[in-house]
Amino acid sequence: MPPSNSWIRLQPLSEASDNAAATALTMSLDNRGLAYGDGFFTTMGVIDGLILWSDYHQQRLDSHANALQLDIDSQALLATLQIQAKQLQQGMLKLIVTRAAQDVRGYGYAPSTSGSACEIWLKSSAMPIATAEQMPLPNGCLVPLQPVASATCLSSQLACLPPPLAGLKSLNRLDNVLASAELQRVKAQTLKSNPFLLANHLPASAEPNIGEGLLRDMSGHWVEGTMSNVFYQLSESPFAKSSNPPHPKNNNYLSTGQWYTPSMAQSGVAGVMRQVLIDGLSTTEQPVIIRSLSDEDLPHLSQLFFCNALRGIMPMSSLTLLSGEVVAF
Repeated sequence: MPPSNSWIRLQPLSEASDNAAATALTMSLDNRGLAYGDGFFTTMGVIDGLILWSDYHQQRLDSHANALQLDIDSQALLATLQIQAKQLQQGMLKLIVTRAAQDVRGYGYAPSTSGSACEIWLKSSAMPIATAEQMPLPNGCLVPLQPVASATCLSSQLACLPPPLAGLKSLNRLDNVLASAELQRVKAQTLKSNPFLLANHLPASAEPNIGEGLLRDMSGHWVEGTMSNVFYQLSESPFAKSSNPPHPKNNNYLSTGQWYTPSMAQSGVAGVMRQVLIDGLSTTEQPVIIRSLSDEDLPHLSQLFFCNALRGIMPMSSLTLLSGEVVAF
């Protein structure tokens, strides 16, 4: 097992191999992931030596390999990752897959019926995965539940992408980088404008606890968070908010009311946890509906949470609009 927080390059495994073979990090500056963002990544939580949602991560490996025309044996790769997870026990695995160097000059690559060869890079990080609170899905799965926080709308925007690329967790994430920087500025401004926080040396997000920022794409629709997908309910809908709205600590939080999540058809990342929740609610009376989230919807939100594969569900108590108006849930 490599030292925590160090990168290794995974080597192909024979079917009879019992141990993950890896070499020390040696990446060429001609690596296509570095030069062109030609590849993708996925981040996996590990608890008790097991990869969380491993079936969904395998689906991501297969779908991304197909979309980017990469030659990946997802079953063998996942077996290698599980060996690493067993040694790690508790923490995070980050996997980066890039297209191998090509003889073709520039952007191009030689077509192949099985897809291009890959370079596969892995970093393991020993870290706690917060699971003190968990929420049961109707299908019996347990999803980590984070403390309630607040959210804010950001002015940064996501790129709209063509169908082969939309929804992929590709290495082209500059729009998320800029959006995350904007969120950090908002948190810093919150600290600067609150003398109580400064006087008591509290973190920027201490009060209010700004947990995530909501992002639009270039078409003007609100799509996701800086590092997460978003789910919401509307008060003015066929399933209007009751006088006793569900609380995140209630077991019926997810199975009460109609949940929506934006489409990933032209922007955003189709996250692992997003699909876990869609599947988990698919057999209920009110399965998740894929629906755009517009400016006109924001004042009528009655519930909002973000989610990703590491943190699980991140419920929000309020959303600050670009106008400064605060919508409370």
